[in-house]
Amino acid sequence: MIIKEAVTIDAPVKTVWQVFTEIESWSDWNTVCRECRLEDADAMGEGACISFELSPLLFPLRIAPVIEAYEEEKEVTWSGSKWGIHARHTFSFFPVDDGTRLDSLESFSGPMLWPARLSGMHRRLHGLTRRLLSAIKAEAEARHGK
Repeated sequence: MIIKEAVTIDAPVKTVWQVFTEIESWSDWNTVCRECRLEDADAMGEGACISFELSPLLFPLRIAPVIEAYEEEKEVTWSGSKWGIHARHTFSFFPVDDGTRLDSLESFSGPMLWPARLSGMHRRLHGLTRRLLSAIKAEAEARHGK
């Protein structure tokens, strides 16, 4: 299962990157990820474990992926597994005109993927991704004064 989404943000990459990498502030400005924190590091970076709670179904789910790739102001990839499903999520940052395009690419695999599909998980996760990107856009544009 693959989920792709993108948003154009009226703020420079530096501002969008700052909003994105301040993971412990995410709970202040978005409704998708709650109780966001770094588990074993002082800042985002390769090898760091982040943790957050989201609700793709009826109950909250704590996710604790590890950052496997980190290129400042360009890309972050994290991955993790829960209940027989492996997820990998890449966020890519591109300067465009006077702003930033933020691309999100999530891939899911594993033996428990078929029940997730039956429950409408793809549609729900896609909705959460759209909401997260919209929240990043709103926060970055507010910080940039737009």
